[in-house]
Amino acid sequence: MEGSKTHSSESMPGDLSEALKEATKEVHEQAESTEFMKNFQRGQVSLQEFKMVMASLYYIYSALEEEIERNKDHPAYIPVYFPAELHRKTALQEDLEYFYGPLWREEISCPESTQKYVNRLHYVGQHEPELLVAHAYTRYLGDLSGGQVLKKIAQKALHLPSTGEGLEFFTFEGVSNATKFKQLYRSRMNSIEMDPATKKRVLEEAKRAFLLNVQVFEELQKFVSQSHENGHPAQQKPELRTRGTSGAHERGPAPVKEGEKTVMKHTDMLPSTPLARWILVLSFLVTTVAVGLFAM
Repeated sequence: MEGSKTHSSESMPGDLSEALKEATKEVHEQAESTEFMKNFQRGQVSLQEFKMVMASLYYIYSALEEEIERNKDHPAYIPVYFPAELHRKTALQEDLEYFYGPLWREEISCPESTQKYVNRLHYVGQHEPELLVAHAYTRYLGDLSGGQVLKKIAQKALHLPSTGEGLEFFTFEGVSNATKFKQLYRSRMNSIEMDPATKKRVLEEAKRAFLLNVQVFEELQKFVSQSHENGHPAQQKPELRTRGTSGAHERGPAPVKEGEKTVMKHTDMLPSTPLARWILVLSFLVTTVAVGLFAM
């Protein structure tokens, strides 16, 4: 047992970026082999499912970027602070306004598992900021890599405009060359000074981040399953809305009362598609992170 621990420690790559890739390899391979990813790559995803994913991502990135701003001068994060190149909150606001209209904040809410993810991000940012790089690495480089594949698939499958509306989340205008930027990001990440114990905690946090992503969609899948079993499938809003001009996307998130944090607006958000098709939504985030990690 003791020898095994020593071997594990010695076999850990010296560079943080390589260590993260190695530590998340197993969960990446598991995700890559699922039917979820294969089906999404075939373009089998509905508009309403896609909208729900974007709503959850909005809450996740709002929390992540709030904590990044809080810790932008922290020694364990400042080397990888690239707000202009990577931050996604504004892009998600634009996408949600396109899909739901100027009052989009009244149309979405935060499911329990998404709130759990949000809570973890806030906890890390406020109590263990040295772990924040694990969440940034898992999300941003995953979206920058695998997200570009998903952008083309979603645009074609959902018949979205070729001009890019509804897909701002996938558009990194501040990154002219993704390959070179990822090299820079890895180099900066490897420059962060941390002791072996902290490094190990960062690797564990990266795996935790991946699992939190998956749990977000497992919860929605479970609700839809119960909805169909009860014979009351949730209704889907029929049409896309044009982007509003009220400037709503410039305001911060609407305040959420304590007792309402984990309540979903099921009738507003959930699709009327069969359960088998709903399961495909889980592949969105799994694919984004998994393909992204593979490409890094």
